[in-house]
Amino acid sequence: MKQKNQLIVFFLAGIALLILPLVLQSAGNAWIRILDSSLLYVMLALGLNIVVGFAGLLDLGYVAFFAIGAYMYGLLASPQLTDNFPAIAAMFPQGLHSPLWLVLPAGALLAGAFGVILGVPVLKLRGDYLAIVTLGFGEIIRVFMNNLDQPINLTNGPKGVNQIDPITLFGLNLGRPVTVFGFEVASVSLYYYLFLALVIISVVICHRLQLSRIGRAWMAIREDEIAAKAMGINTRNMKLLAFGMGATFGGVAGTMFAAFQGFVSPESFSLMESVMIVAMVVLGGTGHLPGVILGAVLLSALPEVLRFVAGPLQGMTGGRLDSAILRQLLIALAMIIIMLLRPRGLWPSPERGKSLLTKK
Repeated sequence: MKQKNQLIVFFLAGIALLILPLVLQSAGNAWIRILDSSLLYVMLALGLNIVVGFAGLLDLGYVAFFAIGAYMYGLLASPQLTDNFPAIAAMFPQGLHSPLWLVLPAGALLAGAFGVILGVPVLKLRGDYLAIVTLGFGEIIRVFMNNLDQPINLTNGPKGVNQIDPITLFGLNLGRPVTVFGFEVASVSLYYYLFLALVIISVVICHRLQLSRIGRAWMAIREDEIAAKAMGINTRNMKLLAFGMGATFGGVAGTMFAAFQGFVSPESFSLMESVMIVAMVVLGGTGHLPGVILGAVLLSALPEVLRFVAGPLQGMTGGRLDSAILRQLLIALAMIIIMLLRPRGLWPSPERGKSLLTKK
């Protein structure tokens, strides 16, 4: 009976998710864009949860893999390379318009490779030291993207890469609205369905990983690395696999971000983005997939919702407070209150952290 009720809930939730963008279209595309961004952050949070939640490795440079995937798509689906490299322009006289089936695996593999490269020198680091090294890695990638316009213009520096092609899927251009039975489906709604499908695939992969021998090995390392090694677990390979798998999710999310925005620049991959993704995982419930999804949706949508609150508050102060700073203040206050009331996260794992509730 319980399983039947769960199936009914999943079915109703699926129907709601399918019709949600079509309902919100009446209020404008801005709300659907917020949903699209939330789904991208869900993918990022799920990837980081593999590293932080499953394996217990603090990664403050996760946005670097997001940037790698975004620039991979930007370079392979825009005039950037053909305009600056005559040899490539001669090979592709019609322009370099790489299909999604090529760029998506390439972005995922490149980001995963960089994840392993990051994992090799930090295998023996823990806690604060690991956080500092990964933070530095994230900043190095951003600085490289910001300065690789001289002497060879690869990333166009701080100006960023523009004129990026929208995604074309089975002959359908997601950058243009589509009319279905007389009802116009906006471009942002088409991207919503693609992102939703990728999120569902990501959730299934993460769930299967969590239940697998690899997932149990990661959790053993998280709880006690020395004991895990004594039990015969190859902690070195497991850590590298965690970094590589988590980075792969970031690369996929990055390719989708570049296609959705049509423009990428180093400003989109600042340290604050990494901090926010870590906050999504911790705030929702570290290691618990429903909690991570909840934290990602709340923290990605909250800044946009608070625009409607920050404006009136700014007016009450006579305009002395900047609305952007005021929104950050409100977000920080909300996070502090939530962590004080729910130290294990909004939706924590039932198994993890039970010792915090045990009375001695």
